[in-house]
Amino acid sequence: MKTNHARKALYLAITFALSSFCFIASAQDSIPKPPKLDEKGWRQLFNGKDLDGWKMVGPGKRYVENGVTGSHGGMGLLYWSKEKFSNCKIRVVYRMQKANSNSGVFIRIPLEPREPWMPVFYGYEVQIDNHPETSGEDEYHVTGTLYSLTKPLAKPGKPGPEWNVMEITLDGLRTIVTVNGQKVTDYTEGQPTPERKFDFEPFRGPRPLAGYIGLQNHGDDDIVFFKEVAVKPLHKK
Repeated sequence: MKTNHARKALYLAITFALSSFCFIASAQDSIPKPPKLDEKGWRQLFNGKDLDGWKMVGPGKRYVENGVTGSHGGMGLLYWSKEKFSNCKIRVVYRMQKANSNSGVFIRIPLEPREPWMPVFYGYEVQIDNHPETSGEDEYHVTGTLYSLTKPLAKPGKPGPEWNVMEITLDGLRTIVTVNGQKVTDYTEGQPTPERKFDFEPFRGPRPLAGYIGLQNHGDDDIVFFKEVAVKPLHKK
């Protein structure tokens, strides 16, 4: 009888230990893992393997091949669905398929988009298009500007197939864009902007401090490839 009691007590102790371990493991699994940062504090949103965390709205699609995302069709928008961004730097590394191709990086999108035109009208598009005059547009539509809203301070965009580095700083009401290390845009909410010329240009007015970001696919004749989309918090002194 004592042996049976001892075996039963041992069995209960092991069962309790295992259940406690499973509970702890389950609880640990439910704790969000901290974002993976590189040595300079950048967090990659595009992993180079698939489009995990990204969602597509509108026609066309984006695909991943050899660590780069390209596109078919358009006009659509691939946006990062997991969070909004404010007071941060966004780094995008891209190249045009042709000598000149058309796309854009969207910022300050107020709501999670369900179709591609809401971000156009109510967010900001940081333009990618070195030669907008070929489509009847002007310098307010050149690479690194806030599409149709700001004039470029410089025009450093490189033609395809060269890679470009675009950095977008969201600093409260201020938006700064550099391309290949040169400042193209420095805009603060409330500064004067030109009137709309085309019905496909964004509506004028303030944008939110925090918003979704996205990558535009503009059509099979205007393909821009992206190999990096990263963010880093803006640490103010």
